[in-house]
Amino acid sequence: MKHQGIIFILLFCFRITHCQNSNVGNWFMYFGNQKISNSFNLHNEIQYRSFNIVDDVQQLILRTGIGYNLTENNNNLLLGYGFIHSQNYINKDTKVNTDEHRVFQQFITKQQFNRIYLQHRYRFEERFFTNNFHPSYIQLRSRYFLGLNIPLNKPSMDGNVFYLSAYNEVFLNMQQSIFDRNRAYVALGCVIKKDLRVELGMMAQSTQNNNRNQFQIAVFNNLNFFNQ
Repeated sequence: MKHQGIIFILLFCFRITHCQNSNVGNWFMYFGNQKISNSFNLHNEIQYRSFNIVDDVQQLILRTGIGYNLTENNNNLLLGYGFIHSQNYINKDTKVNTDEHRVFQQFITKQQFNRIYLQHRYRFEERFFTNNFHPSYIQLRSRYFLGLNIPLNKPSMDGNVFYLSAYNEVFLNMQQSIFDRNRAYVALGCVIKKDLRVELGMMAQSTQNNNRNQFQIAVFNNLNFFNQ
């Protein structure tokens, strides 16, 4: 499994460094997960995406949801809602604004093999654009995410540890052209304390029309309201 994990990361690095005709943007991301009982958790998420370092807005994403643990630590079902404001270029100097309301259902399952921590996420989305809630304006999309974390200076992910993080996520439309996009990511992370970690990484996104690289700065905050 260690050798497979190393190969997994090298493939991501190869994909990122060989992405053709791409520009580099920047994503700032916050992911929160609060345990509110033995069975339920609250998810909250903010993402600010820019075409450059900071000021050329691409997207603002706000997500929240309620999750239910099928088992204590490894299997979680979640029902969520997201608001996505996008500013996309239609030519070199002109942007068009689009607002999207998104309902999504997801299942997350986790595994551990020695030092390798795996996560599978299956997500299905119903997407409503520009406040049009008539069924003809709904777009349906499914997503599969496979991620891994490998601690570097300790055998586990518990406190004050540096780790390698990588994932691949494929997006499939339920109508029109099936392939929507693919994202491949590799990063260096640090567990600051039990409930707080940060990552600095690079993601390559491929769509039917173009490829684009993104720097990513992510903060993960997991709190336990149940025991406070």
